[in-house]
Amino acid sequence: MKNAIETKNLTKVYNNNFTAVNSLNLEIPDKTIFGMLGPNGAGKTTTIKMLTCLIQPTSGQATVGGYDVQKNPDEVRNLLGMVPQQVSLYKDLTVMENSQMCADYYGVPQDERDSRIEDLMELVDIKYAKDKRVGQLSGGQKQKASLVASLVHRPDILFLDEPTIGLDPTTKRTLWDLIRELNDNGHTIILCSHDMHEVDMLCDNVGIINTGNLVAYDTPQGLKDALLESNKLEMTEALSKISEENDDSASTMEDLEKLSMKRMSILLNDNNEDVIDSLKQSDDVKNIEIARNGRINIRIDSFDDMAVQNVLNTINASGGIVKSIFTEEPSLEDVFIKSTAEVNEDDRA
Repeated sequence: MKNAIETKNLTKVYNNNFTAVNSLNLEIPDKTIFGMLGPNGAGKTTTIKMLTCLIQPTSGQATVGGYDVQKNPDEVRNLLGMVPQQVSLYKDLTVMENSQMCADYYGVPQDERDSRIEDLMELVDIKYAKDKRVGQLSGGQKQKASLVASLVHRPDILFLDEPTIGLDPTTKRTLWDLIRELNDNGHTIILCSHDMHEVDMLCDNVGIINTGNLVAYDTPQGLKDALLESNKLEMTEALSKISEENDDSASTMEDLEKLSMKRMSILLNDNNEDVIDSLKQSDDVKNIEIARNGRINIRIDSFDDMAVQNVLNTINASGGIVKSIFTEEPSLEDVFIKSTAEVNEDDRA
């Protein structure tokens, strides 16, 4: 699979000698959805500005759609669409007028301009408001109008900056479906978002940038699996240290317990005493409590691949019927926090 975007030692140093992006090496495969994460001041915005030819790199290289951002900026811009966090359409113009202006800017042929806009409006479900001024629209409608304007020249690569921030759940889900559909139609999507659930659900790959460096890159599940392995290694090292120092402090053991156990929550058809007693006696159950809503919340070993199955077997053997179950695994938010934890405040922009 070819890459839509590649960077090699991409670096940006501002006039005050602050390094905003430090030798960034990044590959974003074509026709995928890529999540770009990072805390405020981490270098995300500077990276995007270089990739979209708004600012020049200090050193290194970046190609977008095979074109060098420094040597071929016009070709790069023609491949790109951008939906900023703050909608940048003209408030006193209608949705149609804004879209027509963007189409004219990109040289869309006049004989197909309006039909192309109408098709996009139907795709994002904003055609009913095409003659409304942008200033009269709701937040979700503005985002849809911005998408039409950004897609009118049929860009291969689309940057989305916090596209669903502040939107109600229904509108948010509609935009999620649209992002998937755009990707299915061949668009590469670069999604910048602080909504970890959104990134986890939509993205094929995720890159976490911190203090100008790429500190993590993988699939969402790959990042979470790596965190679990990291926790296991930390626990092993800590246990070894405790053994050597004979340090059995309660706080240290409590920290280890958090690393080594995950939560499992179960709702049964009937919480009879036989099931509860069997779970309490199970070697796989480290802790058990009955919540007010009737759910049985237990702690099991995070690193035991058979622990969940053994708990279910215990319930079945005791005559229990499981109505629902979930386990609390490491989340993308956990990965983000750990990847960006060791940050010197002076290093942030």
